[in-house]
Amino acid sequence: MSTVKHSTIGTPATARDRQGQWLMIAGGALLGTIGVFVEEAGQHPLVTVWFRCAFGAMALLAWCLATGRGKQLFLHGRARWVACATGMLMVMNWALFFAAIPRTSIAVATVIFHIQPIWVIVFGALFLREAVLPMQWLATLAALGGLVLTTGLLDSAAAAAAASSSGDYMAGVLMCLGGSLCYAGVTLLANTQKTISPYAMALWQCLVGAVALAWAPIVLGWPQQGAAWGWLLGLGVLHTGLAYVVLFAGMSRLGLGRIAVLQFVYPLTAVLVDLVVYGRTLGPIQLGGVGLMAVALWTLRRPGKAAVASG
Repeated sequence: MSTVKHSTIGTPATARDRQGQWLMIAGGALLGTIGVFVEEAGQHPLVTVWFRCAFGAMALLAWCLATGRGKQLFLHGRARWVACATGMLMVMNWALFFAAIPRTSIAVATVIFHIQPIWVIVFGALFLREAVLPMQWLATLAALGGLVLTTGLLDSAAAAAAASSSGDYMAGVLMCLGGSLCYAGVTLLANTQKTISPYAMALWQCLVGAVALAWAPIVLGWPQQGAAWGWLLGLGVLHTGLAYVVLFAGMSRLGLGRIAVLQFVYPLTAVLVDLVVYGRTLGPIQLGGVGLMAVALWTLRRPGKAAVASG
């Protein structure tokens, strides 16, 4: 058994990395449209989270049964506790993020939320002994700098607009920071149990959220318009049933450092979607931030430039 592993360690590992990169890019691009669904649904954040979990769980269960993966859903011991813990963290992450969107904007909330790769790299190095090469640190810092520029906070007009409603805006910023910590925890925990099928991980997280927030639509109200149901269905089927599985499949093929930077595809897409759908234009400084993030992503994507070594 060990001889076979050693003889095939070259090319398969490279192909696996490539697959993981493209899976994360596809999942991130799809998630970049989530803000539109949240805004158009117009529901309380906790109600939105519950519908995402409920519809997502149904979509994932149907997929698993249709593809013969039913046995993968049965978890035992530590794997079960990890799935439940990541489920609770994901629920808090979604609730904070959805609440932050109307207080800031889709683009601003998303890019501030994505400071979380810094937590992933730092906590991964401290607690999981993930060794990060200097190029990895530089790419991450460059991408983070790009995110700061993309928010528009360094643009005088955008900063003035934020100051006029500083209470709500700062609350949104703090919500995004809290959500980023929750999502960093999800990433770290998921990487400690790579034997769990991404389908099982996604379904368990949705089930945990659906149970934990079962009271939300009863107390806070059900959607009153038919269109809202369609947007909420999309959150479950597209942004959870599809994107969630794709992202976890990509994560299982990559190290923590590469995961951290590839997750910038999500905010990049969100900024573009905000521009196209709602006409929120990007200034020169913001465009510079987008370019800086793109360079950091490309640097990490190139073989040998930003690999993560095991500690």
